[in-house]
Amino acid sequence: MSQGMSRRDFSRRMSVGLGAALSVTDGSRAAAQPAKLPNIVFVCSDQHSWKYAGYMGHPVVKTPHLDRIAAQGVVLTNAYTGHPLCGPGRASMMTGMFASDCNSFCNSTVWDGRHPLWSTYLNERGYYCRAIGKMDLNEDVKSGFDEVDVEAGHRRNPDITSLFRRPVPYRVREREDVEGRSRPQQHSDAARAQLALSFMRTKERGAGPWALYVGFTAPHPPFVALEQYFDLYPPESVDMPNIPPGHLEALHPVYQELRHFKRIATPIPDERIRRARAGYYALISELDEYVGQIWDQLERTGELENTLFIYTSDHGESLGEHGLWYKNNLYDVAARVPLIMAGAGLPKSLRVDAPVAHVDLVATILDRVGSDKAAKLRGRSLLSMIGGQPGAHPGFAYSECHSEGNGTGSFMIRKGEWKYIHFTWHDDLLFNVARDPGEFNNLIENPATADIRAELKSILHSLVDPEQVTVRAFQAQESMLRDFAERMTEDELFGLFRSRLGPGLARTMAAKCKGR
Repeated sequence: MSQGMSRRDFSRRMSVGLGAALSVTDGSRAAAQPAKLPNIVFVCSDQHSWKYAGYMGHPVVKTPHLDRIAAQGVVLTNAYTGHPLCGPGRASMMTGMFASDCNSFCNSTVWDGRHPLWSTYLNERGYYCRAIGKMDLNEDVKSGFDEVDVEAGHRRNPDITSLFRRPVPYRVREREDVEGRSRPQQHSDAARAQLALSFMRTKERGAGPWALYVGFTAPHPPFVALEQYFDLYPPESVDMPNIPPGHLEALHPVYQELRHFKRIATPIPDERIRRARAGYYALISELDEYVGQIWDQLERTGELENTLFIYTSDHGESLGEHGLWYKNNLYDVAARVPLIMAGAGLPKSLRVDAPVAHVDLVATILDRVGSDKAAKLRGRSLLSMIGGQPGAHPGFAYSECHSEGNGTGSFMIRKGEWKYIHFTWHDDLLFNVARDPGEFNNLIENPATADIRAELKSILHSLVDPEQVTVRAFQAQESMLRDFAERMTEDELFGLFRSRLGPGLARTMAAKCKGR
């Protein structure tokens, strides 16, 4: 573990920054001075899995800017989303609560506003907060941000297939996105980066402290990247997913069903898989450029030392591992995310391996700005952990999943080298991710794991009642479906369902919703 300052030095520095800083005057007495509140830059990409970056040791993916930022800050190597899907994952990340606390279970049931975003807490501390790009929350609820070009797509256009989970149907076009290619024009994220730079250069934010949220949409599919980045990854030389013999046969039934839902259980030609992975890698390199532009602006203006910079992603991407694509599962490829924190007095070149989660980010931000509102949150500040000091963080990470393609609710606890996945009404999974990073060897029935199994199960039940949350998710989704059915004719329902379910299944489900 290398670092630019000792943990003791960091802890001392942070305590000074968060309390009343002591300024020595005339060499003999100290006068209390108000601490300067740091600015915040929070960058969130879409579907960037934790391991696909140079600073995480990936042998192929090129991320020179993220590598540089990682060297200047703290890398949380075992960070997890609150839910491996856009809407509920962001609800957890932005509120410091579990996704289910926000009644956000899928990309139809988005954040309901009952728990405020971190911007609202910062407003109370005198911050001006600006949001740009993809947030995927709820435009009908006050966010605490001055929003510019903000997307809340799943509020207006819900993933209708998430309303059909008992039983699970299929989604017709998921298979088509297992493909990759190049494009001549820039990604829409290029314009979002320019909006961010413009905000950082101007005085429209006022004289007080400010916070900027930037939501990029790369590397979300389709896996179509700018030519100069796609050319870095010739598809014929790109690696294939690691699927040991017999693994798909032994895959958990819930995830077997998820494969059929996405219509990817039928083998996909290797050349398409290679092109899709090449496109994903290229999108990450393209995204890296936009993140680097924001970081460079902070360095140019000399604001980095007083700015807390955070980079993460809402969830990961399965990319063919375990025979799965996209998100919607609690394997590390989909649930584990990149997390870098830098600036504002944080140490440099530090890696923290303890499991943490997005739910901890709001508490961390509030801790850094001296707010006392974090006590009522689910998450806990990471600052003491980063400083190597005792703190309130429990040393484990929690995630959950109630999204489309999942026939039941699933819940995850990661503590130390162990990872436990609980499926309501189904058998569970247990992995030692230190010895089995691919999560291929399920140890749930191994007598030698009885103690750790009991410990992780106890932690889970101390946080939530899994069955109650699963039933509540089903009820919320089915209530929304009933609302559609009551307001729309059968033909209107058919039109609503068709793009996701295809004409045959859409007509069947529309008729069922109307009771015939």
